[in-house]
Amino acid sequence: MSVMPGQSAFRRQSPFDLLGELPEETTTMLEASAGTGKTFTIAALVTRYVAEGLANMNQLLVVSFSRESTRELRERVRERLVSARDGLALADPAMIDPRDEVLVHLANAADEGQRRRRLERLEIALAAFDAATVTTIHGFCQQVLTTLGTNGDHDPDTVLVEDIGDLVREVADDLYLRKWGHLGSEKPDLSQAEFHRLALDAVAEMAELVPDPSVGGRPGLRAKIAQVVRGEVERRKRRLGVFSYDDMLTRLAATLSHDQSGPAACRRLRERYRFVLVDEFQDTDPVQWDIIRRPFHGHSTLILIGDPKQAIYGFRGADVQAYLNAFESAETVRTLPTSYRSDAGLLRGLDTMFRGAALGDERIRVQPVGAVHTGRMVAVEGTQAPVRLRVLPRDAVASTEKSDLPQAPLARAVIQKDLVAEVVRMLSGAARLRPRDSSPERELRPGDIAVLVRANYQAQDISAALVAAGVPAVVTGRTSVFSTEAAQAWLLLLEAMEQPHRTTRYRRLALSCFVGHTAADLDQRGEQIDDQLTQLLRGWAHLLTENGVGALFETVALQTDLQQRLLQIPRGERLLTDLRHVTQALQEASDTSRLGLSGLLLWLRHRQEEATGTEGALERSRRLESDAAAVQVMTVHTSKGLEFPVVMLPFAWNQGPLREDVSAVTFHEAGRRMKDVGGEGWKDWRRHLDAGQAEDAAEELRLTYVALTRAQSQLVLWWAPTSFGRFSPLHRILFNPDPEQPVPQSVKMPTDPGALAEFERLANRSEGTLGIEMIQRRSLEKWTQPAPQPVPLSVATLDRELDQDWRRTSYSSLTAAAHEQQGTSEPEVSLKDDEGPEELLPPIEDSGPDESLKAVPSAWNELPAGARFGTLVHEVLELAADAGNEDDLRTTVAARVARSGPAVDVETLVQALIPAVSTPLHLEQLTLKDIDAKDRLSELDFELPLAGGDDPVAQKVLLSDLVPLWRRHCPDQLISYADALADLEAVPLRGYLTGSIDAVLRVHAEQGPRYVVVDYKTNRLGVPDEPVNAWHYRPGAMEEAMIAAHYPLQALLYGVALHRFLRWRQPGYDPARHLGGVRYLFLRGMSGPGVFSADGTAPGVFCWNPPTALIAATSDLLAGKAGNQ
Repeated sequence: MSVMPGQSAFRRQSPFDLLGELPEETTTMLEASAGTGKTFTIAALVTRYVAEGLANMNQLLVVSFSRESTRELRERVRERLVSARDGLALADPAMIDPRDEVLVHLANAADEGQRRRRLERLEIALAAFDAATVTTIHGFCQQVLTTLGTNGDHDPDTVLVEDIGDLVREVADDLYLRKWGHLGSEKPDLSQAEFHRLALDAVAEMAELVPDPSVGGRPGLRAKIAQVVRGEVERRKRRLGVFSYDDMLTRLAATLSHDQSGPAACRRLRERYRFVLVDEFQDTDPVQWDIIRRPFHGHSTLILIGDPKQAIYGFRGADVQAYLNAFESAETVRTLPTSYRSDAGLLRGLDTMFRGAALGDERIRVQPVGAVHTGRMVAVEGTQAPVRLRVLPRDAVASTEKSDLPQAPLARAVIQKDLVAEVVRMLSGAARLRPRDSSPERELRPGDIAVLVRANYQAQDISAALVAAGVPAVVTGRTSVFSTEAAQAWLLLLEAMEQPHRTTRYRRLALSCFVGHTAADLDQRGEQIDDQLTQLLRGWAHLLTENGVGALFETVALQTDLQQRLLQIPRGERLLTDLRHVTQALQEASDTSRLGLSGLLLWLRHRQEEATGTEGALERSRRLESDAAAVQVMTVHTSKGLEFPVVMLPFAWNQGPLREDVSAVTFHEAGRRMKDVGGEGWKDWRRHLDAGQAEDAAEELRLTYVALTRAQSQLVLWWAPTSFGRFSPLHRILFNPDPEQPVPQSVKMPTDPGALAEFERLANRSEGTLGIEMIQRRSLEKWTQPAPQPVPLSVATLDRELDQDWRRTSYSSLTAAAHEQQGTSEPEVSLKDDEGPEELLPPIEDSGPDESLKAVPSAWNELPAGARFGTLVHEVLELAADAGNEDDLRTTVAARVARSGPAVDVETLVQALIPAVSTPLHLEQLTLKDIDAKDRLSELDFELPLAGGDDPVAQKVLLSDLVPLWRRHCPDQLISYADALADLEAVPLRGYLTGSIDAVLRVHAEQGPRYVVVDYKTNRLGVPDEPVNAWHYRPGAMEEAMIAAHYPLQALLYGVALHRFLRWRQPGYDPARHLGGVRYLFLRGMSGPGVFSADGTAPGVFCWNPPTALIAATSDLLAGKAGNQ
């Protein structure tokens, strides 16, 4: 992007002092460079704000722009808080590592009282860390829209979809047929493929469309189509109840800028978050910056950290112009001045190459940074230079017909061979590595090397060449698995299964990796293979329908010896990994969208179309085929954020012709992001295309900066003088005619003597850090991996006594012996086995005050029993967004039955659930359908440490120790359970107690919220194989069933888990006020709002309020605290 009129020239900024005065109530821009510690700085700032008492964790908002970076940021922030807490807890401050400047500052810049208060604040922050808002920008938007309620343009019942490509294609097809479907043989103005491409471009990013449809002609038609597609896609999304990531951004931005609702929404955000820190800010866009700017800029403490030199995600919608706008708005701009990644010599060599270059904008300049590491991690025989430029002379390969410049494909082949030879040389003893952790110096290993390329096909070629030379190599990163041979093999399999009678289809499958025949096989015994394969295909199609994609893959693999065959061929492990990955993706699509064979085939074709020529969706990035140490081959985009001792860039000189055949072009005009969809024939198309190409060329420069700065110690790159090389980013950097100006889009290709003269000038200025090496033809030798040195073995000496009582247990394990089951940990298959043994069920009585309940039959009598059915019901109650809405309930039931449920009639189960969710729970007159989603926490998993958990205490705790506690603290209707509890085996309680609470309900009351444990039961409490009615679920019957199945113990353990959870998460927690008891819901007896037992309770609803003293004493006992028995 060129400098626009009125833009400020670059100005050198002062370095940021991490130990200085903290920014408060101002907007601060921290401009980073590669390796200068953006994430480290944010983690340190959070720690200082918390420890020094300026902020609580719930007042901090920390944002990044991808799931990966946010996950890393969250981990790093917590690790920094932990290390600061541990350091301040040391008895002697002198024991603190002096290299940890932040911790030294926190410990020394305070008296003992301040130090103790800082420690307490850090402990509180860690206890509340899960409540901290460390999130992606999209996660933040979703949270805000949800909390704004009716003030925000967001329907809480809508569903987020990550990819709306299928919807856009559907809209495009409908609009195309509506406009031209009636023309018959008359040729439409746009082909269907052009229409699709235009539709996808129109909705791909949030940019203002030009031209106006009123310009007429073909450009006006294209502009009209783009506008109509945008409007129709938006209308269908709202009709279908779905929204995209872009919708979250645009709707929140519109809410915050709204004349009426905007000021109040911004005020609420400012009250919630006093300190806002944004990482990777160079990856933002104008809408995202507006969302951050409106509520916080000029009102709160706002810290933006980013490196505009690494703004490389324009193809995903990121816009470096948003960073530059924020740069101009910030009250304070500082830099992060020190690299923690690269050796000083390598940084010096890079500075010599860049010479302060401006990467597309005067404000985006490469400036020198200091180095922590002054030595050399990697030493290479034959050179002292950490940056090595290997040059291909013009006469090394044949030239093109139009010039004396080498043909690019031939140059690539020579350089690829040279790269492999150099890797083999370095691994064969020519390079040694001195680890920074002070471990012994060693030879270079394959895992120390990364090869960075621009395109996925280059990565595949390089990896194959390395493997052929005996060097282990893996292609790492975001190559879409749908662009691989595995996806094509799956396509052939599904096509053959769809039409098993078509010879072309099953013969193409026969030649695929799934079956593994050769052309010679088909020539010699084609008919026999045809007969076998057509028979298999019919069986496979039936298997897919009955058991799903996963079962199909395992069966095909077994019947065709797939694993054995693939692991015997080069790259077979890679192919097998991809096949399993595609299998999982197809299974997910089948489950979520209920796709059959034809639907899966269409879905896979669409995914392949999307993957062509793209980096691929992140969630479908290919997995590593091996954990073994290997050379990492990846695209530059994938490498961002990574670092390697040795980095090689073989093709940074290689640039294809600038694309002209685009359907739309994105560019900037007067600071606004625009998208021209007019195409050829529109008077401004050429100007806009040139502007877009200039912005693309600037991003290529930044992409090269990212690639060059991944190296820690040794950087090897190649240059070749080819025709289009004048457009390549490396060439433009090396031969930049005026470093005071932004790097031009192209630089004339010099002669060989001219190029060598310039390279020598660079090398001389580099003080020995940049070396120039001419490529010489050399024979390619295979690398022989050194045999591992034998390690002498000795018999291990056990220096401690094994703790035989330590185990991971559960309620099911503790009570297993009582039910004559094997006493082990939780089963691997998670099934809800709610059916109590029949001999433990309560006896049937003939009369009593609840006799009238016999006239109320259970709506569940036609439904099955068993663990699978119980699991199905639990899943429905967990997933139903609105249990009171019959249509929503029906949709959820149908989906779960289709996915994994037993043979259940959907409508019968729906009609059984309706009275159950309408039955009073004796909680402020509430029923299950009255509980909002925000007041229901489903499937609360817990892992409670028993007697110290990983660090066991000396006290021995037995299950039988609960008996005296029960007798002392439980004077209510379940006092008799103490006798049943005493009959259980006195197993040690040592290790961890695991479990999952079906639901925790939050009930709002005047004295504050109360939290209630809910457990769903599908038990039959009548005579086996006979219908049950409401009478079978009267209070006395449920109490006897509870005791017989040891459910009171389960309820107590769940109560303890909730007690510990609330003690951690509920401000001002008071067990007497916040614990709301337990509700065991025997669903077969819950008969709706008008059915009650004689005591006024609803059949099927067992209510128990365990005394808080019992819960607290049990919690202490399980923790191994003495004095509780």
